[in-house]
Amino acid sequence: MHIFALSLLARLQLLPLNLLQMFMMLRRSSGLRNFRSSSSKSASRKQFCLSIKKLELKLCPFPMTMRIRKDSTGIPHILEHSVLCGSRKYPLKEPFVELLKGSLHTFLNAFTYPDRTCYPVASTNAKDFYNLVDVYLDAVFFPKCVEDIQTFQQEGWHHELNDPSEDITYKGVVFNEMKGVYSQPDNILGRSSQQAVFPDNTYGVDSGGDPLDIPKLTFAEFKEFHLKFYHPSNARIWFYGDDDPMERLRILSEYLDMFDVSTAPEESIVKSQKLFLKPVRIVKKYPATEGGDLKKKHMLCLNWLISDEPLDSETELALGFLDDLLLGTPASPLRKILLESSLGEAIVGGGVEDELLQAQFSVGLKGVSKEDIKKVEDLVMDTLKSLAETGFDTDAVEASMNTVEFSLRENNTGSFPRGLALMLQSIGKWIYDMDPFEPLKYQKPLMALKARIAEEGNKAVFSPLIEKYILNNPHRVTIEMQPDAEKASCDEAAEKKLLDEKKASMTEADLSKLARATRELRLRQETPDPPEVLKSVPSLSLQDIPKKPVQIPIKIGDINGVKVLHHDLFTNDVLYSEVVFDMSSLKQELVPLVPLFCQSLMEMGTKDMDFVQLNQLIGRKTGGISVYPFISSVRGKADPCSHMIVRGKAMSGRIEDLFNLINHIIQDVQFTDQKRFKQFISQGKARMEDQLQGSGHNIAAARMEAKLNVAGWIGEQMGGVSYLEFLQSLEEKVDLHWNEISSSLEEIRRTLFTKSGCLINLTADAKNLTNSEKHVGKFLDLLPSSSSAESKIWKARLPTISEAIVIPTQVNYVGKAANLYETGYEFNGSAHVISKHISNTWLWDRVRVSGGAYGGYCDFDTHSGVFSFMSYRDPNLLKTLNVYDGTSDFLRELEMDDGALTKAIIGTIGDVDSYQLPDVKGYSSLVRYLLGIEEEERQKRREEILSTSLADFKEFAERMNLVKDNGVVVAVASADDVDNANKERPNFFEIKKAL
Repeated sequence: MHIFALSLLARLQLLPLNLLQMFMMLRRSSGLRNFRSSSSKSASRKQFCLSIKKLELKLCPFPMTMRIRKDSTGIPHILEHSVLCGSRKYPLKEPFVELLKGSLHTFLNAFTYPDRTCYPVASTNAKDFYNLVDVYLDAVFFPKCVEDIQTFQQEGWHHELNDPSEDITYKGVVFNEMKGVYSQPDNILGRSSQQAVFPDNTYGVDSGGDPLDIPKLTFAEFKEFHLKFYHPSNARIWFYGDDDPMERLRILSEYLDMFDVSTAPEESIVKSQKLFLKPVRIVKKYPATEGGDLKKKHMLCLNWLISDEPLDSETELALGFLDDLLLGTPASPLRKILLESSLGEAIVGGGVEDELLQAQFSVGLKGVSKEDIKKVEDLVMDTLKSLAETGFDTDAVEASMNTVEFSLRENNTGSFPRGLALMLQSIGKWIYDMDPFEPLKYQKPLMALKARIAEEGNKAVFSPLIEKYILNNPHRVTIEMQPDAEKASCDEAAEKKLLDEKKASMTEADLSKLARATRELRLRQETPDPPEVLKSVPSLSLQDIPKKPVQIPIKIGDINGVKVLHHDLFTNDVLYSEVVFDMSSLKQELVPLVPLFCQSLMEMGTKDMDFVQLNQLIGRKTGGISVYPFISSVRGKADPCSHMIVRGKAMSGRIEDLFNLINHIIQDVQFTDQKRFKQFISQGKARMEDQLQGSGHNIAAARMEAKLNVAGWIGEQMGGVSYLEFLQSLEEKVDLHWNEISSSLEEIRRTLFTKSGCLINLTADAKNLTNSEKHVGKFLDLLPSSSSAESKIWKARLPTISEAIVIPTQVNYVGKAANLYETGYEFNGSAHVISKHISNTWLWDRVRVSGGAYGGYCDFDTHSGVFSFMSYRDPNLLKTLNVYDGTSDFLRELEMDDGALTKAIIGTIGDVDSYQLPDVKGYSSLVRYLLGIEEEERQKRREEILSTSLADFKEFAERMNLVKDNGVVVAVASADDVDNANKERPNFFEIKKAL
């Protein structure tokens, strides 16, 4: 993979001389002698390109800008969006979207920190990679947005007026994105905490933007910000991969040579926050739903600024271990004591956070009764004092050491590019004039820390850290968040008042002008770029695309009568394993208990050891174990694919320990701890409430699936509104019916964990696969041979009515879906291309760009046949549904030249060929096996994708008509928007209050 990251800083910095010399030496050796930075002036500036060579993975430059802001208008965030909306070389409306359409990218995005903005791209294809790099460099340094107020209005904010007789509203992508953020209690708490901890520097305001402040931002300020900070002298550029460093420098030279360093802006530095002389306490309110016991919905978080001086690498590493010891696992003492206190429902606060100039430590509880606020505060302080006095359990320290060291050595970043993860580790030091490589060199400080603990004991290492940086640290900010059922409506009323006053202050001519500007902006948003402009964005050709899908090695064997899948891949001496059990015999009424059953397996004890000892043993001996259900529809079958998966990983020398521990978990854990089970219910409720307010699109999508197929119903029972309702009901029953609940958990175990229907999936190199077989065989011999339960036929679905899930929110999540297979549609690979194109054109333009939502997309589940539309942080409701219903007309009228069609195909292949680390490859192969997907079918679908034609788009329009006419609608939305929708379309939504 090739990765490029360009990061722009909120301040200007000097480049360390040795790095400047290295950069200049590389440039001279490449023959690029016209580089202006060879002047004496440039030597005083920090022009820095960090280049790391790594086989197979390539990372490209990010500009990172450190910014000084005195308000929360969100200008860094709005500019992050806006620079990707056209540039000097690529003058179309949104080259970013064209890259999404037609690139093999494995990462393509941008993000804003409180002190920097990052623009990363990554691809496994070198040609594609350099295309991405060029577009991003041009966008960052030469964007059109600084001369185009309509881009500022679209991405930031603007007044919208469709007709002078109507009300004025606010619109803007970032404005609505941040409205969503400020509808989530945890986000409000996190932002309030940071701003209170850092009142005297740029961290004391919201770089993302507060919806109350965003409309105060002017276009002039927006332009000035880019001029001041988006300069090469204020950038950090990062490459990672096996491409030629000289080619990297050649590309950079084309851009950096255009700047005269004498025009570099003056230095602006993020100053360290000085420590307070005494603690601070702040009380704030957050929007809550009417009804329910709001007295038990308070939140309390204690926050410390750890130091006002930079910390050495060993101290930072020790604080990281301390954080894991305190909060990292369910067995960690601070986390365990807080949750077992029954004073709250779930932990808040991120522990140690070290991404900014100064690290902070935060911890607290949510779901707290008003009268228990002081008790929570005292419990945190008393627990920390006790731990400072006694130190930590030796096994706990060993478990933490192994867990953290395993993670560092494995370097498993999942779907996130490894080079990008390294950049994010490095940049937090680099932008503050510290060694960018230091955070990546963990081995020496790790060995030093381990040696010190072995020689002095863990108390001598960790107790002074607790005392110095927490207990005796006066820079403590206590944030109490109080629920307010009136806040959401008051905020909306205040916004409406401002807009009404704005309208009242305008003349008829002003109103006509605003209505005309609204129409002009919408026309521009909905008018396609000319074909010749679209062609300016570089793209691959179909000849650059492999004709065959990536194949994962698989060998199917047998151990003691159980099928075993082997995947011979290099894993750096780690064995990845999945033990798969059939769930089809489970009683339907037990389905909602499954998530709590999984948590109980991992967080309850056995006869021989309590759950703390069991968790510590897992940490000491393995890289982690997890238990979860896997549910999916299967194309062509009525019954779903339903399995319980126990997933684990360990170094080669610990394979026996891994399977012994899996056996302990699934067979020996006792479901007898009623108090802990009640905690699981509270935690589950808190998680579901967070999802409703922060990920309403997922909740709506799950609800629609539950109306359309059995697998969807199962999933929604275990992770949707139905699951939240189950938890609310179970909370009332657990004390009266504990024996019955405990027996049900045992029944789930007896039904699932048997040798019959078991499957083993192993991923490692050939040697470790062979060595693991004897341990797998021993594990299988210990399993019960079969279950007395018979396979069940699950036929449940939710009623196919349109629903509105009402929550306190300033934005909505709007979905519509239908099952295409039930209408006779036979799947063709072209559907992947078509659905991606609909998302990247029609929905992007109408739902996001002109509609003002943060996102809009569609998805086709090829297993179930469900085609769904969804919006994210959306100010609209019925308007968005109208856009969905217009999709069939969009496809009928669609005109695509060969270039546009090729881009759509290539972008789809990029999704299909997503970059995977070895563990994910092995897991992907397992999923294909479970769903019966053969290599021949994968090849057929790929050929269908590559041969997609415009005729396929036209034919698919009829399928979209079926969604329009027969689709079911689910929205997670505000009460006011739902009421207005039901007035416009009487009784359209059935209302369900979820919080």
